[in-house]
Amino acid sequence: MKAAVWYKAKDLRVEDVPEPGIKGDHDVKVKVSCCGICGSDLHEYAAGPIFIPKDTPHPISGEKAPIIMGHEFSGEVVEVGPNVTRVKPGDMVAIEPILAPSENGRYTDAKYNLSPLLGFHGLSGGGGGFSEFTVLGEHMVHKIPDGLSAEQGALVEPAAVALHAIRQSSLKAGDTACVFGTGPIGLMVIDALKAAGASTIYAVEVSEARIKKAGDLGAVVINPKTEDAVAKIHELSGGGVDVAFEVTGIPAVLNQCLHSTHTGGEAVIVSIWEQEASFQPNDLVIAERTMKGIIAYRHIYPQVMELMKQGYFSGDKMITSRIGLDDVVDKGFDLLLSDKSQVKIIVTP
Repeated sequence: MKAAVWYKAKDLRVEDVPEPGIKGDHDVKVKVSCCGICGSDLHEYAAGPIFIPKDTPHPISGEKAPIIMGHEFSGEVVEVGPNVTRVKPGDMVAIEPILAPSENGRYTDAKYNLSPLLGFHGLSGGGGGFSEFTVLGEHMVHKIPDGLSAEQGALVEPAAVALHAIRQSSLKAGDTACVFGTGPIGLMVIDALKAAGASTIYAVEVSEARIKKAGDLGAVVINPKTEDAVAKIHELSGGGVDVAFEVTGIPAVLNQCLHSTHTGGEAVIVSIWEQEASFQPNDLVIAERTMKGIIAYRHIYPQVMELMKQGYFSGDKMITSRIGLDDVVDKGFDLLLSDKSQVKIIVTP
């Protein structure tokens, strides 16, 4: 079968690899329908390895680079192990790609996304969504409800990141918020904030195409190229927002995110970073602000899909291009790095 295999930064190859088969009692074999290119994938392609195990095999997957990429995906179940009960062949499923300790078809840790062994199917070995077939544990597949497409299924993973960020924040219904960066995750954070009852949502973005998309979702958008974003947020909000979300991974933006909140406000860091970023601790201490980070999600896929049924996290608003697997480098990764009008590119193996 064909798959996109990561060898090193800027070296992603579409090549023939062996088709995987069922091995464990709780294994599920999936024929991949759609797989999105994630910001984390871009970080690995541009400057990795970050999550990709390069020298030592991942303790759960048992693999190291070269590995098959792709972790935002959906597909059709084609085969199951003898003890699988959650899904059956023919079911359409959204994949929860977290690699963490599991037993008998379940994650063993309550907060499995915080496991010291954390990895991701499609980043840490074991297969991935940029392939025709892949095999996962039963605990990693969620049946897609009627009425949601395979494309929506591929968006459950990034939407889960956004919804988890809101649920882990201190935001309450009626609060104000700001989102720095309106790529796919940032746009989904805006949608999650709407679902959570934020009264006013500001967004900071430089791409004209993404500015329009954030505006279409109801955010008040500020372009930091044309005005001081922090000053404008304080002016419009009357002193700063309750909660700000950093979704760019750009060091300078970290300080903007922190300073956009009022005294006692909170900054939530959603990005995965390629390099260090600094801030003045007194900006936390003297203003009694809080800064926290989130990683991935846990116990949230069913809630995401319920919100999707209500119209949130719509692929019609997020997907800007659809390509085949053979084009994943030129019309996928390279295009996303060079063209900031792109938001979410869906790959169909």
